Amino acid sequence: MDFLPEEIEIYSEAHTSPENPLLQRLNRETHVRILHPRMLSGHFLGRVLSMISWMVRPLRVLEIGTYTGYSALCLAEGLAEGGKVITIDINEELEEFTRPFLEEAGGRIDYRIGNAREIIPTLTETFDLVFIDADKPSYDTYYDLVMEKLRPGGWILADNVLWSGKVAGLNGKVDRDTRLLMDFNDRIQADERVENVLLPIRDGLMVVRKK
Repeated sequence: MDFLPEEIEIYSEAHTSPENPLLQRLNRETHVRILHPRMLSGHFLGRVLSMISWMVRPLRVLEIGTYTGYSALCLAEGLAEGGKVITIDINEELEEFTRPFLEEAGGRIDYRIGNAREIIPTLTETFDLVFIDADKPSYDTYYDLVMEKLRPGGWILADNVLWSGKVAGLNGKVDRDTRLLMDFNDRIQADERVENVLLPIRDGLMVVRKK
């Protein structure tokens, strides 16, 4: 994930608004109690997600891949009045840890445990903003499932699309997950229904606007 010199990353974070106390506590406890804390969005990306949410002022947000809830809480910060984040995760073992944090958002986050491939087709909402941050081989499927539920002018954010630089030929041979993400990035680039920009933030954030 390290694309920039460490000094620049430290400087950038030092000149980025801090996490609120709830996110600080979630960040700390995730690192202490949960395996693979590297999966946490973290301070810098979390502030990016919050800023985008504040710019869009969404009424309905869909997140695919909750982990411990950090990004869901960040996305909820910019909701319009009466807005809601629906976040889906397949890992039921994290629910006991995650749900109490999400409940502190005051009912703005609808946390669902299950397979997103099965849950998304049952959703009747039209979404303003979608954040995809789940199993990488399913990104194509998630993109197809959410596109028809995204309003014109709505936004899709897809995380980890640089895959530690592997999609650009760094760090050795192209494995299966890398190839799938390369194909996903190429597909979005060629999709005439959208406009897009790939931001080299953390592990790569694809920002997509539906025309």
